[in-house]
Amino acid sequence: MSLRTVLCFGDSNTHGTRAMRWATDRRRHDRKDRWTSVMAKALGPGWEVIPEGHPGRTAVFDDPVEGAHKNGLRVLQALLETHRPLDLVIVMLGTNDLKARFGVSAHDISLGLQRMVQEIRRSDCGPDGAPPAVLLAAPVQVLETGIFIDTFAGAAAKSAALPDLLRAVAEAGQAGFADMNDAAAVDPVDGVHLDATAHAAIGAAMARAVTQTFAP
Repeated sequence: MSLRTVLCFGDSNTHGTRAMRWATDRRRHDRKDRWTSVMAKALGPGWEVIPEGHPGRTAVFDDPVEGAHKNGLRVLQALLETHRPLDLVIVMLGTNDLKARFGVSAHDISLGLQRMVQEIRRSDCGPDGAPPAVLLAAPVQVLETGIFIDTFAGAAAKSAALPDLLRAVAEAGQAGFADMNDAAAVDPVDGVHLDATAHAAIGAAMARAVTQTFAP
């Protein structure tokens, strides 16, 4: 059987950023402990898993503070073409879109992710020029605490509304869906990032979702 390739398109929680205690805290979980590595190990040797996690990445918004390069949609097509052919693209974004400076609703965030799913499903970056499959994952809900309490002011309620909205986006866009809130929670140190236990749980949950996506 040929190798199946999965692109994991996400933010700092795909990058493996540890809970941050100060603004320039750049610590990262060991490679083996990141959810992408846990998933790859669970899937086995027939799979290639490509982690593409950028801290601060949004779905569709240029960040007026951190820069336009944080906009995931801007780089999506280039990454699809770079790693083609892709059997599956896992999208786990939406957390950074919750930042107070964007001033958008959970519904608007879901529309941004809908556009991203549409772009992937319109691409020719899957096997034999077909579009890749898409798995849309709802990120774990944020807490308004720690060093990000002002950055994410008002985000908790919006975050709680995202899973149901993203489930509807996935169903409408012929994408798979997985809610990572069923597997893990954020580290209360900063209310945004994941500890090693959460990475392990998410990796296992993602592996199950990927296997289900390709079940006969």
